[in-house]
Amino acid sequence: MSEYIPSPREWVADQVELYEGSGGTDGLTLRDTGLPVIIVTNRGSKTGAIRKTPLMRAMDGSNYILVASQGGAPKNPRWYANLKAEPNVEIRDETQTHSMRVREVVDSVERKRLWDIAVAAYPPYQEYQDKTDRVIPVFIAETI
Repeated sequence: MSEYIPSPREWVADQVELYEGSGGTDGLTLRDTGLPVIIVTNRGSKTGAIRKTPLMRAMDGSNYILVASQGGAPKNPRWYANLKAEPNVEIRDETQTHSMRVREVVDSVERKRLWDIAVAAYPPYQEYQDKTDRVIPVFIAETI
């Protein structure tokens, strides 16, 4: 079993600890937004360590939409490379965990449809896209 390495970002590590430490009954929203988050567990592409990231919950049926926005920063978040290298993830949604496989959505029609769902779930995504030159990647997590 690989070692879990918490995020160097304190708020991320704290959110994951609260969410998982409560068994998925506390820490279920992103900071002050009141909007629901999930915890995505994946393997680090460089370290091989277990990494955990809170992401906004956006659903397409029983699938999860994962948006690599990083607040509109010029570069993709670190977890983007992890998912590209190892697409098998675990998603904790409150008290439920799901083994899933992710794929980056490159088809423009499918991406637009999923992007619109994600923006409806978390409107700041559009602001993030507007302030960056990169096209923010979108993944879909599907049951294995």
